[in-house]
Order: sequence, then structure tokens, then C-alpha cells
Amino acid sequence: MNIGVMKERFPQERRVSLTPGGVKTLAGFGATVYVERNAGAQSYFTDQEYQEAGAAIVYSPEELIMRSDVVSKIAPPTLDELSMLREGQTLFAAYHLAISKKQIIEKLLEKKVTAIAHELIENAQGELPVVQTMAEIAGQLSIQVAAHFLQTRHGGRGVLLGSIPGVPAANVVILGAGTVGRTAARVALGLGARVSVIDRNIVHLRELENLFQWRISTALGDAYTIEQTVRDADVVIGAVLLKGEKTPHLVTEEMIKQMNPGSVIVDVSIDNGGCVETSRPTTLLDPTFIVHHVVHYCVPNMAASVPRTATVGWSNVLLPLLHEASDLGMDEVLRIDAGLAKGVCTYNGFCTNKTAAKIFEMPFVDLNTLLTNSLHTRENV
Repeated sequence: MNIGVMKERFPQERRVSLTPGGVKTLAGFGATVYVERNAGAQSYFTDQEYQEAGAAIVYSPEELIMRSDVVSKIAPPTLDELSMLREGQTLFAAYHLAISKKQIIEKLLEKKVTAIAHELIENAQGELPVVQTMAEIAGQLSIQVAAHFLQTRHGGRGVLLGSIPGVPAANVVILGAGTVGRTAARVALGLGARVSVIDRNIVHLRELENLFQWRISTALGDAYTIEQTVRDADVVIGAVLLKGEKTPHLVTEEMIKQMNPGSVIVDVSIDNGGCVETSRPTTLLDPTFIVHHVVHYCVPNMAASVPRTATVGWSNVLLPLLHEASDLGMDEVLRIDAGLAKGVCTYNGFCTNKTAAKIFEMPFVDLNTLLTNSLHTRENV
């Protein structure tokens, strides 16, 4: 199997989907790996390292796609990138179809490619391994970012996250008790902040209280509680995730108006639409804006600010999947790996993702049915 690693062109997307170590592993199993020139440069992986690991360097996205059966990238594909694909190829990428444009899925269907969304892939435990890895990074970064933008020279209210004698610590409110929320709580506690976590799942809250030995406050996430808690927050971390769906607005604009001037919101949920009504996507070059005197940080690819760590983490998850595909073939892997199959959004011109089919009002076809038909067709040839 020929596997292509594409260079990212999304603004300030510094990650790459496979490390030289990953390339060496795949090459050792007999796969041919193509890496676009300078794909790993911003993660400090050189073309020479990729070549020494067994990759062939190609000099354009057109050449990479032409040579590859499976193309791997991180950021959502552009229409220009999709136009280069050919029938029967597989494209690993982030898609976020719940907030995407209809033209993207229409182009995927037109090209009859297998589109596998990183954010929908599950492991044997039903977890989202790619999302979880990036969430662990985003959770840590969210507190670092909040501490930075609380400084007055960045528009913040001039509050230190931790306390000093006679001065209370900052009040950090985390919406969501998943991986981002748990990691953010750990870092915030480590810096001495007062931490409150809000979630609609009492089991998750109980687990967090046990984990942190009752050093955090928890509450169920009804509208009244969110309003009362957010109003007094110095920092709000949006850590809400609904798999494959657009994130609901838990914090309204009216709630923002009641917050203390100079407070900071870090909406980690922004890659699925954001959980704050006043949020809108920003970039690492221009990461913040102010609404009603509240600083908003809404960078969808915030893990790209630590690309070396993020790339290694991403590669660790992706490598076993690419190994399986190169060993057995993509269709066979999708038949036996139910978790990977859950990431498939389009296959051979059909929409195989129920959420996307509903949003864009198009027919949904079960992937297993398509795979079975494909197998029967080949057996009868």
C-alpha cells in the first residue's frame, strides 16, 4: 500500500500526521510512504529524517495524491485538495461535518473516496483516541492560555491564577468533565486556582471529585447553575464535546454581559461550533477578541502551538491503523475494526454518517451494507 503524508496549509497548522519513527515502522512492514516536502518542518522533523526512515519526498500535493492509496492529513481538507483526489482513495483528516460546508461532503461523494474522520474513530473501549490525545494537550494549554491573557497587557483583569497570602486565588470554571475538563482542572489546581467543574453527568463529576480528593467544586449543568457560576468566574474553560455533533451554546451572550470585565474565556469546543454564544473561530496568529469586556480565546487547532508534542501523540494513534490498512487492505480493516469504521463519513459515493446525512438532507447508507456488497462483487468477478 502507498501512504501519503500531506503538508498542512491551514493557517498556523504546524502539526504533521506521521513522525519519521512512524514512517520507519510502516516501511518495515512493507508499505511505501510518501511525504510532501517540508511537511514536518514546523514540528522540527526534517525531510532528511523522513528519508532516512524510508520515506520518499515528493514536491507537491498533486504528486503526493497521485502516488498514494491512502492520504493522511490533520486539518479539514479544502475543496482544492479534494479536487485532486481520485476514486477509490482513502483520506484521513479532521472533517467536523456538523459545522462544515455542504460542498465538502458533496465533493467527497463526487470523488467516491473513503473519508475517515479522525474525530470519530473509536477504540475497543468506545473512546475517541485521536480526540482524547489532542484533548489532553488542549486541556493543559487552556490553563496556560488563560493565565497569559489574564494579564492586563493582554486585556485581562490582572489576576494571578494562584493565591498569595491575603489575596484569594482566581476562580476557574470548567464546563465539561471529559478529558479536556479533567486535564484543565489538574493544571489549574497545580497552579493554586479555585476550580469548579460543571457537567450534566453526575458519574463524571463523582469521578473527578474522587480523583482530586474533593479539592474541586462540582455542579450539575442546568442553565441557572451555569449562569450563577460563570458570572463570578475569572476564567471559563469551554470543554464540552458531543461526538460528531455541533456543540450547544451553554453560555449565552446575556451571561457574558454579567461577567467581570477582563475575565477570560477559552472555548476549546470551538472546533465543533463552541459552547459560548459569543465565540467565533480565531487563529494562533490572532487568537483573541473582546466582547462585552470579556477576552475570548477560540483557536480550533490550539494543539498546533505545541506541534512537536501533538505530532508524536497523533502519530502514536494513527500508526496502528495505517499498519492494519497496509497489511490487510482498507476494506478488510473496515470490516473487522468497528471502531475505525465509525470514522467513515463517505464511501464509494455514499454518505455513511447519519449526522451529516441529516444535516445536509441526503441519503444515508450503512457502511456494512456497502462493504458486504463490495466483497460480493469482487468474489463474483
